[in-house]
Amino acid sequence: MEQVDIVIPIYQPDKKLHLLMNRLMTQTVHPEHVYLIYTKAEKKRVQTEKVLQNIVSEYPQTKIIEIEEKSFDHGGTRDMAMNLCTSEYVLMMTQDAIPKNRKLIENLLKAQKSDVAVVYAKQEPEKECRIIEKYTRGFNYPEESSSAREIAEKTQNGIKAIFCSDVCAMYRRELYDEIGGFPKKTIFNEDEIYAAKALKAGYDVRYEASAVVIHSHNYSGLQYFRRYFDLGVSHADFRYIFEEYHSQDEGVRLVKDTLKYLLREQEYLEIPRLIYHSGMKFLGMKLGQQYKMLPKQVIVRCTSNQNYWKK
Repeated sequence: MEQVDIVIPIYQPDKKLHLLMNRLMTQTVHPEHVYLIYTKAEKKRVQTEKVLQNIVSEYPQTKIIEIEEKSFDHGGTRDMAMNLCTSEYVLMMTQDAIPKNRKLIENLLKAQKSDVAVVYAKQEPEKECRIIEKYTRGFNYPEESSSAREIAEKTQNGIKAIFCSDVCAMYRRELYDEIGGFPKKTIFNEDEIYAAKALKAGYDVRYEASAVVIHSHNYSGLQYFRRYFDLGVSHADFRYIFEEYHSQDEGVRLVKDTLKYLLREQEYLEIPRLIYHSGMKFLGMKLGQQYKMLPKQVIVRCTSNQNYWKK
C-alpha cells in the first residue's frame, strides 16, 4: 500500500481540529505522518498550544512545526512542509475540512495514475450553509470525476482546467520538484498555479468525486471582496498563467446558473444577496488585478492577508 503524509496549516483552531484528526486516523488507509504547521499568534495562543499538545499525545505520528505569523505564505509555507515529507504521496488539507467517511485517502489514491500530478477532492457544504453557497459547491464540485486535460480541450483553456483546491488535494511527491513546486511567495492560489505548471510539464490534474470532505463558508460581502482582492493579486503576479486560462466566462456562468436555480426554487429573497456578493467579488477581483497602482494604505484595507504585505 502506498504511503501518505498529511500537511495541515493551523491557525487558531477550534473543535473541528479534533474531529479532523479523529477522521484522519480512522481512515482505511492510515497516514504515515501528519504535519501540523502551526502559525503562532498571541490571540488564543495558550488555548491553541494546549489543544496541539493533546493531539500529539493522542496521535504520536503527528509533528508540530511552528512558524511566526509574519512568515506564513500560502505557497512558501506549503513548499517548506512538502520538503519535510518522505512518503510517496502528500495530502494537503485545511483545518476546517472534515472527511465525510473513512475512504477519503483510499479514494484519492485510487485516482492516482502515472501521469497524474495531483488529485483533489469533492467539497460538500455543511448543513448550516446558505443556499447560494450550497449551489456554488455543487457547481464547482460536481458528481462526476474529471481530468484537467479533458476540461482544457473542452473549454479551450477555461479556468476550470487548472482548478484545484488545497482544502483537500493529494500530490505525488516524486513529481513535485520536476514540476517546479509551489511558488515561494504568493498571497493565494498556490494550488491552481501548481496545477497549471503540471499541465505545462505534460502531467494531468484529476478531480475525484468519490473522495469527499465537508467544507463551506457563509462569507459576508466584505469577506468576499477581500478574498477576491487577494485572488486578483495572484492573477496579477502570475499573469503569464492566468492570461492563458480565462476565467470571466466561468464566473458569468456561475452567476447566471445560480440565478436560475434561485428562481426555480422560489428563493426570491436570496437574489439581492446573490447580486451584492457577485458585485463584491467582481470589484475585489478587478482592484486586486490593479494592486500595483494602489497606495499601500488602500491595499492593506482591501486584503484579507495583511501580514503578506508586511514582508
